[in-house]
Amino acid sequence: MKLNFKLPPWFVTGLVVPLIILNGWLLLIVFQYFQAIISKLIVATLLSFILDYPVRQLEKWHVKRSVAVLIVLLWVVLLLVILGVTLIPLVIEQLNALLERLPSWLESGRQQLNSLETWGTERNLPVNVTDISSELLGRISRQLQQTSGQIVGGLLSALSSILDLILTIVLTFYLLLHGEELWEGFFQFFPQNLAIKIPKILQQTFQNYFIGQAVVAATMGITMTIAFLIIQVPFALLFGVGVGVMALFPFGGALSIGIISFLVALNSIWLGLRVLVVAVIIEQVIENAIAPRLLGGFTGLNPVLILLSLLIGAKIAGLLGLVLAVPLASFIRSIVISWKIPIITAEEVEQVNLLTSD
Repeated sequence: MKLNFKLPPWFVTGLVVPLIILNGWLLLIVFQYFQAIISKLIVATLLSFILDYPVRQLEKWHVKRSVAVLIVLLWVVLLLVILGVTLIPLVIEQLNALLERLPSWLESGRQQLNSLETWGTERNLPVNVTDISSELLGRISRQLQQTSGQIVGGLLSALSSILDLILTIVLTFYLLLHGEELWEGFFQFFPQNLAIKIPKILQQTFQNYFIGQAVVAATMGITMTIAFLIIQVPFALLFGVGVGVMALFPFGGALSIGIISFLVALNSIWLGLRVLVVAVIIEQVIENAIAPRLLGGFTGLNPVLILLSLLIGAKIAGLLGLVLAVPLASFIRSIVISWKIPIITAEEVEQVNLLTSD
C-alpha cells in the first residue's frame, strides 16, 4: 500500500530556512577562524581573475600560458615597485603634513564660523553658531585624528607585510596556471547545469567589475589630481589619490569629495566650494559617461541593494567585504536570472539561425 502524503509548503519552509541560517552561521564561524588564510586566498583569486584578461590576450599572440603569466606578474611587480618608490612616499608625506596642519585648519574653520555669527548679528539675523561650532569641530578634530592615525598605522602595517604580499603573489601565480583545473574539480560536485553556468558567470562578473572599477577609479584619481593642482588646492596629490582609492567602492567617490571639500573649507570656505563644484562635475561626467560603458549591468543594480550589500559585506569581512559586496550581489542576481532563463551559447544561436534560414 503506497501512501500519498505531502508536507504543506509552510512546514517545508519552516524546516529549510532555519537550516540555511544555521549553515550560514557555521560558515561565518569557520571564516572568522581562518580569516587570515581565506583573505589571502580571496585576494589571490581576485587578482587571478583580473590578470587572466591580459594573460589571455598574450595567449592570442601565441605566447605560452606559463610565459604569459610570468610576463604579466613581472609587470605587476614592476608597477608596484615604481608606485612604492615614487607615488606612495609622496602621498604619505602629504598625509603627515596634513595631520600637522589640521589643528590650524580647525581653528581657521572656527574663526570663519565666528565671523559668520558676527555678520549675522550686525544685520539682526538669528545666527548663533559659537557653541554648536565649538562642540562640532571638537568632535570632528578627535574623529579625524583617530581616523588618520588608523590610516597611517594601516599603511605602515601593510608596507611591513612583505611576506603576506609575496605569499599572495605566489598564490596568484599558481591560480593563473592551474586555477581552471581547480575550479573544474570544485564544481564537479554541483549539478551539471550549475557546474556549467556558475564558473562562467563568476569569472565574467568579477573580471568585468574589477577591471571596469579599476579603470574608473584610476580615471577619477588622475583627473581629480590634475583639477586640484589647477585650482591650487593644498595637498592636491593626497586628495586626488584619496578620491581615486575611494572610487573603488560604490558611493566612495561622492563620500571622499564631501570630506575633502569640508577639510579645504576649514582653511578657506571659497576654495572649499570651488573644490566641491569642480569635483562634483568631474565625478558626474565620469559616472555618467565612462562608468556605464565599463561596468555595464553593475550600474543597473538597485542603489538600496548596493547599500545593503556593502553594509553586510563590511559587517562580515571588513574592508574585504566592502570590495566583494557589489560583485557578489550582481553574481547572485545573475544566477537567479539564469536559473529561470537558460544560457544559450553562441554555437546554439548559430545553429538556430541556420535552421531558420533553411
